[in-house]
Amino acid sequence: MTIVPDFWQDREKAQEVIDQISVRKEVLRQFAATFESLGEVQALWDLAFEADDEEMAGEAKIEWTRFLPRLEALELATLLSGPYDSHNAVLSMHAGAGGTESQDWVEMLLRMYTRYCERHGYKVDTLDYLPGDEAGVKSVTISVDGLNAYGYLKSERGVHRLVRISPFDAAGRRHTSFASIDVLPQVADDHDVDIDEDDLRIDTYRSSGKGGQHLNKTDSAVRITHIPTGIVVQCQDERSQFSNKDRAMKLLAAKLLDKKLAEREAELNSLRGHQQEIGWGSQIRSYIFQPYRLVKDHRTNFEMGNVDAVMDGDLDGFIGAWLKQAALQNQVDLDGK
Repeated sequence: MTIVPDFWQDREKAQEVIDQISVRKEVLRQFAATFESLGEVQALWDLAFEADDEEMAGEAKIEWTRFLPRLEALELATLLSGPYDSHNAVLSMHAGAGGTESQDWVEMLLRMYTRYCERHGYKVDTLDYLPGDEAGVKSVTISVDGLNAYGYLKSERGVHRLVRISPFDAAGRRHTSFASIDVLPQVADDHDVDIDEDDLRIDTYRSSGKGGQHLNKTDSAVRITHIPTGIVVQCQDERSQFSNKDRAMKLLAAKLLDKKLAEREAELNSLRGHQQEIGWGSQIRSYIFQPYRLVKDHRTNFEMGNVDAVMDGDLDGFIGAWLKQAALQNQVDLDGK
């Protein structure tokens, strides 16, 4: 083992190295645990075969069924090869045109993604929350902390469409609502993007979202404008102005990185000679509650008829299908070079 005497002289760089080590340790831990489970299933099958025991064979089948999702999760993790895939994520949801209908849809999506994060052991914190006029949520931004959070959730970026009988329509008519989802990687602002303090305008104001009576008593909420790009971020969920500023700066770093990556992707697309349509008419997924029940991803054609399970956070099928398609497309691009 090599000892670096001045390792801690640059604490931020040292922390970056430690974070990378932690990611690799977790990947190895998951692999070892999956490999151990496979060995246990194999041993149970061998015992059942040697003893010609049908009951034990049935137990082996059950254990195999339980093992498969772990194996599939490990396989999906191998598809995460992007430079920021292992990072935490920032997920923002915004209501489209339609007033209360779309705002209620955003609240439903917030619950769906919160449930997904709970299933995967991710920590969720609210960074910004703007309630709807009558019900629901106009916009909300959350941070999702956990290994590969961005790698998985980046597939959710785009427009999500809901079709249902509106609970707000006394006539019981069917309505279509839209919400946009944006997903960014959380990054170390000093290594991934350069932020000049002179380029920032920082405003404070009284919070207006959820969080208790303290929110409206002090100017704890923080809004930061990056003057060169016009990017505006805000955070109002913490009690202290300092904490809100720190989290807003991290969000700004994520947005600036996303802008840099988008510019790079646009340049590549111009070289490839194709353009990607972005807009309210280009929804990535439809959630149909009426006249039938189905959730369908329009990019991969993956679909699920169990709408309730999807709204409870069962998104692994959609995310897995997108990752496999993206990996295949990347291979095609490489082969074509």
